[in-house]
Amino acid sequence: MTLAPTYARYPVEFVSGSGCTLRDSEGNEYLDFLAGIAVNNAGHCHPKVVDAIREQAGRLIHVSNLFTTEANVSLAARLVERSFGVNVFFCNSGAEANEAALKLVRKFRPRGEIVVVHGAFHGRTYGALSATPQESKQAPFAPLVPGFRVVPPFAEAIAGAVGEGTAAVLLEPIQGETGVNIVPDEVLLAAREACDAAGAALVFDEVQTGMGRTGSLWAYEQTPVVPDAMTLAKGLGGGLPIGALVMGPKLADVFAPGDHGSTFAGGPVASAAAHAALDVIDDPALLAEVRSLGARLAEGLRRLPGVASVRGRGLMVAAELEREDAPELARRALLEQRLIINATGPSTLRFLPPLIVSPPEIDDALARLAALL
Repeated sequence: MTLAPTYARYPVEFVSGSGCTLRDSEGNEYLDFLAGIAVNNAGHCHPKVVDAIREQAGRLIHVSNLFTTEANVSLAARLVERSFGVNVFFCNSGAEANEAALKLVRKFRPRGEIVVVHGAFHGRTYGALSATPQESKQAPFAPLVPGFRVVPPFAEAIAGAVGEGTAAVLLEPIQGETGVNIVPDEVLLAAREACDAAGAALVFDEVQTGMGRTGSLWAYEQTPVVPDAMTLAKGLGGGLPIGALVMGPKLADVFAPGDHGSTFAGGPVASAAAHAALDVIDDPALLAEVRSLGARLAEGLRRLPGVASVRGRGLMVAAELEREDAPELARRALLEQRLIINATGPSTLRFLPPLIVSPPEIDDALARLAALL
């Protein structure tokens, strides 16, 4: 055994991909409706992303954050221009972005509590795991980082938990890993109002919902709430690892030199890839198509036998099955129908296709799933 047994891997080895298609080592083609878990939003090996990586890798790969590079500085400016942000801290993953956010709000209000909600997932590093109130993930690694307060994702519960001793509320606008559960606008508004009243910060984890996944560049744009900071990763790099913490006016001046850092973060190649991914995704026509195709996928799923309900926004969709056999169904979809989806619970299937998916590919996925159901 050479790989640590931290993943329950399927017996498939992928060797190439393009658009929404992956090919295995035996030459079989698969329709990918998982996109590397919302990473390949621009599709596999998008020509613009590939060209940007090749061009940048041929000039400069790494210099460390003791210096600046044009690709990284301009990427920060681009994220600020397209959001509420003032400045950006770059890192390598969603968990790292959330760790940076936790340090940020703790310095903003020292020793303050961080309010999180049931059903959240913020990562597997210690701080991010401590903000993820799921017993199965936390229990083997206790004791965890202290200072987190867990409440139900209800307006009254969040409002009652936020006070003078609160540093921040950390929320996903749509809870992804626990089954694509949309946090209602009234809950987000309650969090915003409570944080404003208490002088606390509101942080959105947009690691999965960002980069066009919900039909707008950032999910918060479809809500009545603007956070004080947001964390990004997954689709940001077009397939390469990059994360970001975008900070608004309330938090922009909190970090000082030496407060935080990362050796590889925001490197020239990953930054170039992120620029290319934004070129593809930050397009009003494509984002409108994401909303349209998401509705097409959701409606098609509702018509399938054995589907009890469907929820989601844009191309971030979950189907709740009448029976608790979602993991087995996802396995059969892969091995029998060559359709890549995943299960986020006993009865929940999750669909995260590349955002460049076509209507015929949506219909093809539905037909393959129908053959199993």
